Amino acid sequence: MNNLKRALGLIVYRLVYVAIYMVSLLPMALLYAMASLTFFFVYQIVGYRKEVVIQNIARSFPEQQYGEVQAIVKKFYVCFVSYFAEMIKGVSVDAKILNEKIVFENLELVDLYIKSGRNVIVALGHCGNWEVLNFLPHKIQHDVYAIYKPLSSGLVNDLMIKVRSRFGMKLLADKYAIRHILTQKAFPAVYLFLADQSPRIKEEEYKFKLLNQETYMFSGMEKLARKSEAAVIYLHITLISKGNYKVSCTPINAKAESTKKGEITKKYVELLTENIKEEPYGWLWTHKRWKR
Repeated sequence: MNNLKRALGLIVYRLVYVAIYMVSLLPMALLYAMASLTFFFVYQIVGYRKEVVIQNIARSFPEQQYGEVQAIVKKFYVCFVSYFAEMIKGVSVDAKILNEKIVFENLELVDLYIKSGRNVIVALGHCGNWEVLNFLPHKIQHDVYAIYKPLSSGLVNDLMIKVRSRFGMKLLADKYAIRHILTQKAFPAVYLFLADQSPRIKEEEYKFKLLNQETYMFSGMEKLARKSEAAVIYLHITLISKGNYKVSCTPINAKAESTKKGEITKKYVELLTENIKEEPYGWLWTHKRWKR
């Protein structure tokens, strides 16, 4: 029975992947057109988490007038659906095209830290189309791991791993991250952390002012960086034009073990805030960031 279930699951997985792959072969202009139709449905008809988005943006930018908040909300949804179109295209798009559309700046900083024998903890936020970072392993000569939380749906989780690992990204489940990083210190690598989630546990040492609101930050990134004696950088993602991005490496600390508790996270919050304010429509506002 279990073998039959696994066989059926594999068949479904392959059929879904083939379907997504076929859609990804469509011209980008057509995928964007489909995204525009999706925007009308998501924004105008369903209003997917619209109240959450409006509330988050209004509280984050209290100086903005009602019309200005609404403009940010609308542009957020426009970008939101465009990111999905780009993600679908990423299933089949040629590396040469991505090389023209995604510009990485200051990557030599990563190489410098790795050559010094240190792991590199890369902290970023849900800014812009963060999925473009799947292309990062194609640009550097070091192993790149993305720390992720496995999804409850095995099918969706397997598809996500398949798509994200296309250019060499290694997916590392969060529950294995600590053991892996600490036991592999002899083999320095790059580890990506999306560190702007709402943490399950509130720690006063990791409470900061983010976008005018008292915010408990995820502490695992800093604790692991200090314990593993890693270097820490922030990846600043900027939307240059539709489908074109700039990813800049900004140093946070070269020797995490030398920092005080909360120092790395404080700097991360400052850089994340700058990233969001530069493009307020680009952050993932649908997330109930301040629910706790």
